[in-house]
Amino acid sequence: MTIRVIIVDDQAMVRAGFAALLAAQSDIDVVGEAPDGRKGIEVSRTTHPDVVLMDVRMPEMDGLAAARELLSPSAGVVHRPRVLMLTTFDVDDYVYEALRAGASGFLLKDAPPADLISAVRIVAAGDALLAPSVTRRLIADFARRSPATPSGGAALRLNGLTPRETEVLELIARGLSNQEIAARLVVAEQTVKTHIGKVLAKLGLRDRAQAVIFAYESGLVTPGEA
Repeated sequence: MTIRVIIVDDQAMVRAGFAALLAAQSDIDVVGEAPDGRKGIEVSRTTHPDVVLMDVRMPEMDGLAAARELLSPSAGVVHRPRVLMLTTFDVDDYVYEALRAGASGFLLKDAPPADLISAVRIVAAGDALLAPSVTRRLIADFARRSPATPSGGAALRLNGLTPRETEVLELIARGLSNQEIAARLVVAEQTVKTHIGKVLAKLGLRDRAQAVIFAYESGLVTPGEA
């Protein structure tokens, strides 16, 4: 199946470079582009992409606002693409908020070309793009500066998990991959995937990215812990 992608970035050269790289892949089709979030929403509504590559800072409407609009559309809008945020290290807060809004992850603009291609495929497949080391640093740093007070509702939702599911959620939030979690718990990787599926379903979360956010905001994981 061909992955349909649109690129939303205010820099024409960035859009052109990304489009050329992705269009060269046999399984990826670049179906549109836009210079700001507002036009990006319009293009998405007409082209129905599988993945939207969304820059964070843009004129007219920034990527965060556009991501929220795409991921929580008004009544009558059926299509909801996966959103992959394009960012740099100096916009950590925006990345965190984008993940909370339902973005499937983020990619640094200076990442190697192979990483961009892989990221699109990962997100299109329904997985979240969370580079463990970078994700831990970004989310933990934001939470440390703006700590969230765990809510009673979040605690109740955690109570609905089994001890093993809670353990898996904690390890996800600490940035471990499925393979690493399997090794830590001495179980098969497929078993880990099953646990993750149950965690997402019970907590009403869309993907791994939102699971990480929930773990921090519920107090299950405290920033700065080993």
